[in-house]
Amino acid sequence: MKLLNFTIIKLTICLILGIIIGYLTNIPLSITILSTALLLLILLVFYLISRKQFIKSIWFGITAFLVMISAGVLTTSFHNQENFSNHYTRVISTEIDSLKTIKFRIREVLKPGNYYDKYVIDLLEIDDENTSGKTLLNIQKDTLQTPLKVDNVYVSRTDFKDLIHPLNPHQFDYKTYLKKKYIYHQLFITNESLFAIESKTKTLFGIADNIRQHINKKLKPYHFKPDELAIINALLLGQRQDISEDVYTSYTNAGAIHILAVSGLHVGIILLILSFIFKPLERFKHGKLIKTILLVSLLWSFALIAGLSASVTRAVTMFSIVAIALNLKRPTNIYNTLSISMFVILLFKPLFIFDVGFQLSYLAVFAIVAIDPFLFNLWKPKNKVVKFYWHTFTITISAQFGIIPVSLYYFHQFPGLFFISNLIIIPFLGVILGLGIIIILLAVLNILPQFGADIYGSIIGLMNNFVGWVSKQEAFLLKDISFSLLYVMLSYILIVTFIRLLFKRNYSNLKLFLIAILVVQGAFIYNEFSKPSNEFIVFHKSRYSVLGHTINNTIVVANDFDSIVKSKNKIIKDYVVGNHIKTLEETSISPIYQLKNKHLLVIDSLGIYNIKSLKPDFVLLRQSPKINLNRLIDSLKPKQIIADGSNYKSYIARWEQICKKRKIPFHQTSKKGAFIIDLVVSD
Repeated sequence: MKLLNFTIIKLTICLILGIIIGYLTNIPLSITILSTALLLLILLVFYLISRKQFIKSIWFGITAFLVMISAGVLTTSFHNQENFSNHYTRVISTEIDSLKTIKFRIREVLKPGNYYDKYVIDLLEIDDENTSGKTLLNIQKDTLQTPLKVDNVYVSRTDFKDLIHPLNPHQFDYKTYLKKKYIYHQLFITNESLFAIESKTKTLFGIADNIRQHINKKLKPYHFKPDELAIINALLLGQRQDISEDVYTSYTNAGAIHILAVSGLHVGIILLILSFIFKPLERFKHGKLIKTILLVSLLWSFALIAGLSASVTRAVTMFSIVAIALNLKRPTNIYNTLSISMFVILLFKPLFIFDVGFQLSYLAVFAIVAIDPFLFNLWKPKNKVVKFYWHTFTITISAQFGIIPVSLYYFHQFPGLFFISNLIIIPFLGVILGLGIIIILLAVLNILPQFGADIYGSIIGLMNNFVGWVSKQEAFLLKDISFSLLYVMLSYILIVTFIRLLFKRNYSNLKLFLIAILVVQGAFIYNEFSKPSNEFIVFHKSRYSVLGHTINNTIVVANDFDSIVKSKNKIIKDYVVGNHIKTLEETSISPIYQLKNKHLLVIDSLGIYNIKSLKPDFVLLRQSPKINLNRLIDSLKPKQIIADGSNYKSYIARWEQICKKRKIPFHQTSKKGAFIIDLVVSD
């Protein structure tokens, strides 16, 4: 089946292209409105002309595609909250670091960090001026204080802080991630500086949070273990904040993390249950219509309770279209259904296209629909149980074809035993979800027997233990796989040409597949020549020093980590994976580094640098040395001073002022990020 024969798929691709263009270019809203209106007018003219023509003109189709691209740009600009006249960035644009009196409402509770409880808030007022927009709120952890609740309104006096770009190469860019959620700044406050304001306004997010809180309150007396209750919240309420790091890692390493994200499988099971419950309505006049309205309403209510994540939004939209089509007695094509659901979602949430969950869910479903029929027909067992497990296996393999490249790009690992996790858990997931719904209903009605809760808790615990066992088979877990965006695109070209060849074995498809192999090989060759061949790096790590020297496929790392920090540190791992480096060696920090024709002098807490014969190009200050920087500059005459994350902030501020007066470049890693000396360019 040729996917591009479906018009809606072509239009959706054009919409996606427009969204990407709109995000990257940030075209003004007025220009996008005018261009879209003009293209619509041209499209109308071509439509009126083509109605009278026996042979259709190509220009109508081209204009339609241009309209959709322009619509993608328009919807991106329209949803960009910075374009709103009352957006808070217009109020603070000239006074970013000044104190403001801020009134805000809690919108979403995030997973807490090591030192702060985190929330997404809606800004209501800044210095008595009505504003709109979202920002990130960080509240210093306090065990004596209860967490803030969604829809609560507070006033505080603080200043807006810029979000920080990653300070080391190939680290996760949290600033860009938040920007795609229209969050541009963050606030840091304490519980003592919060003043609660009484508010009767209730948002849909607040109502959904109250329902979740009520359910958890009813479940609490049944003494579920923390990990069991966290999984129940993830499976049935779409909330994963309380899942411990160990359990989350186990599901990730076992290739079963998708089970914890409410998606098509979960929504499909809920739809089947609801359809069975409301089936008697079909006997009445307009019963099918009433049933459809109830189904769609309840599905979206569940999506709201589950937090309207990208995956659950995609699933509920798709199944809503299916439910409506069944009511209208219209035949549904899965490709059209998927494309329409994607089209509708992106019109209202254009930046979902950059969401990992959104990408993985659609890629998995498209791959299952396209590939599974071919794989399933390779063997047709007669035994129903064997046939069921064979189909589960082929669906799992098909989904992997769709998500492997993107998964490797984002997570850099491949769980080799993913099929075992899915073969064991997925057949019973319907039972687990069904029982979970019954358990929640009985608990809310206060008629849940303790033995029922114990049995369900044991089932969840058994699933956790099984996933934990699979994740410990580390020999089958491929970690730290280097996979760039170029590899992702070329991998899909290779997969598509391979699938085409499997479906239709002819010379043309074989030629395309062989060309794809050659292109992929070319990408590997290009990567070998583009990776850093010789560079020295002063990484940023708070309270510690990390130095790295990369030569071809080897990096030699020197640091002063203790064993605990070393086990949790990802700075070097991100750099190694991002640059496709094969060998990692460790050594101790040296006082002097000779970097071809340049020298770097390292001065630690001892403050010893009496080397008269050496005129270093770079001086690295680490562990807050008590030195007279003016005297050091006079005696050594360095070309640049570097201060890493191991120094006190007060020392760094003083050094920066001295370097500014002496007109010597000063690099502070906590502000400017890692300091990189490219020894190839410097030659």
